[in-house]
Amino acid sequence: METQRKGNWWALLPIAVFLVVYIGVSLIFNDFYAMSVVVAFLVAILVACFQNRALKFDDKLSVMAKGVADKNIITMILIFLAAGVFAGILGREGAKAVADLFLSFIPAKFSALVIFLVACFVSTAMGTSCGTISVIAPIAVALSQVTGISLPILVGSLIGGAMFGDNLSFISDTTIAATSTQGCQMKDKFKENFFIALPAAILTIVILTIIALTSTSTSNYAPDSINLWLLIPYVLVLVGGVVGINVFIVLLSGIVAAIIVKLSLGAELLVVIQSMGGGASGMFEVIMVTILVSMLSALMREFGGFDALLAGIKKTFKGKVGGQLGISLLVSAMDVATANNTVAIVMAAPIAKTISEEYGITNTKTASLLDIFGSVVQGIIPYGAQMVTAVSLTLVSAGEIIPFLFYPYLLGLSAIVFMVVPALFKKKEK
Repeated sequence: METQRKGNWWALLPIAVFLVVYIGVSLIFNDFYAMSVVVAFLVAILVACFQNRALKFDDKLSVMAKGVADKNIITMILIFLAAGVFAGILGREGAKAVADLFLSFIPAKFSALVIFLVACFVSTAMGTSCGTISVIAPIAVALSQVTGISLPILVGSLIGGAMFGDNLSFISDTTIAATSTQGCQMKDKFKENFFIALPAAILTIVILTIIALTSTSTSNYAPDSINLWLLIPYVLVLVGGVVGINVFIVLLSGIVAAIIVKLSLGAELLVVIQSMGGGASGMFEVIMVTILVSMLSALMREFGGFDALLAGIKKTFKGKVGGQLGISLLVSAMDVATANNTVAIVMAAPIAKTISEEYGITNTKTASLLDIFGSVVQGIIPYGAQMVTAVSLTLVSAGEIIPFLFYPYLLGLSAIVFMVVPALFKKKEK
């Protein structure tokens, strides 16, 4: 049996340094592009390397290497590359074709609502929020250009819809991690999640509808013609996700279809090849963030930072509602530290299971809370893969997007309400 390391709150210093450096510089210059998130993480890793003097630097390199070697990290990197190549091949023409299709039968002022609903559907089908954002972000840019709708609202709606499927999809890695670590069935966890996510989704739809109805600056753009051939790759990706085909097969099929369509429409082979490289290059920053975060979290965990966090939460929260809040805060803190909700769930799972057993919380409820709050925090933090992907593809700053992340905020609120209200009713009955 693995012995638990002694908790050490100082081990969490690097993530505090990162937040101060990255967010501080951004606020000082009122620009989230003022400092690269990669540079901020390098500063945090430097701080982590100066800690834990019991380990030699070579041993710390080994710890970081083990963090990067995690299966979930490798999976994410490959998804980023495949999605980037897919979006790169189709480029603006493919995105505009999809935008034109939407606007041919839906008023332009409802673009944000359409983006949210499409992202909900695609992410649930594909099981990957980042893949969904990579595919739909160019469409959001095209919609903004032709309709005049605020791009930050469209991107915020996209991220919200992407996190909807990331939380609920049967093939999402977060769903698999949450259910497998807590020993419950996916269908049971889905039911638990769905009735919490549904009110948040409905309220988001209401808010986006109100914004659309009160908007006065929307262009009455109507497409003259739609190149339906460019829609084929998107349809293949969508159908493949709905059927439940592996996300890599779905994206590779989309890439092959995109190449065939572009060549059939007269594009030169060299141009198509170059666009593939351009699409992959566009994902380099988010890939570097993923790698650096895994290195940093490995160092902090080795030095006892996560053990201290887990022990502190366990001592602080009492009672069944307290236990649920503790689990929620636990996975939220892990996600802030790692910027990866799957990794956060896996790290939080053992102590969450202990808390659920001590406070009489069902394993299904625990799995649901792990997945929900992992998704809530992951969808909001400016250095998370979802936000970094959206920013890199749309050139909108995280500061502009954060106010319009209606769904993640409402999902967290809905989850808290579902924790507290039943407990209040039980007290009244007594």
